[in-house]
This record gives sequence, C-alpha cells and structure tokens, in this order.
Amino acid sequence: MTIFVDADGCPVVDIAIRVAKENNIKIVVVKNYAVELNDPYAEIITVDISNDSADYYIVNRIKPGDILISQDYGLAAMGLAKNAYCINQNGLFITEDNIGEILNRRHIHQTLRRKQNIYTKFRKRNPQANEDFEESLKKLILSIS
Repeated sequence: MTIFVDADGCPVVDIAIRVAKENNIKIVVVKNYAVELNDPYAEIITVDISNDSADYYIVNRIKPGDILISQDYGLAAMGLAKNAYCINQNGLFITEDNIGEILNRRHIHQTLRRKQNIYTKFRKRNPQANEDFEESLKKLILSIS
C-alpha cells in the first residue's frame, strides 16, 4: 500500500506524512514546482505547474489498494476507477456510492459560478477539520491493513 497526496493546495500534507510514518506506509507527495515542501520520510515528486500535471502523475502510478488524498473530485473518480481508496482533506471517504453525486454537485456549482460571476470565499480552516481528517485517515488505514 502507498499513500498518494495531491499536494497542490492540500492543507493536510504534514498530517498525512506523519500518519504514514507512524504506520510505516510509503507516501508519495506530488506537487508542482511552485510549492515548497521537504520531508525526509516522504517521497516528494515535483511536476510541471500546468493544469492536471500532478493528477496525471498520480493516475499513472496509483494501484489497487493504494490511498489517494485529494480535494480534486475528478482525480478521485480516476483513483476509484483504479480501485484505490480516496479521501479528501476533510476526512470524507469518496466511494463509488457517493462520487456521482459529488461530481454532479461540482458541475452545478461550476455552472452557477460561471453564469452569475459569483465566486465562493473559502472559510479559514479550523483545527477540528484537521482532527477529522486524521481520524478518518487512521480509520481507513486500519480497515484495509
């Protein structure tokens, strides 16, 4: 088992690395060259800054039974197609049962933003979200080990 992290804009990279290290699991963090990241335990892969470079790198290497951490639901759908386990930065398990609804909701919101020129302001991430993510990741690792 390997954990893959889509690190571009991911607020839980450090938590994922720490949990992987605690469980002696290989972790591959994929980022573009604009993101500064160093860790002696994780394998850090730097890709081009162009759209979806990190996504393509991950999809071409992820295997059944691996874990994907991403807030990109399109990437999550591709990970599920390769029989990987997917979790987002808030600890939501992305599965075959909910990916269709998640992608549909994403499409509707993108369409509304384009038509109405409305853009969402993201709230500041709170410590509880980090705790929820960590608990979910540990639970996922335990369930598939």
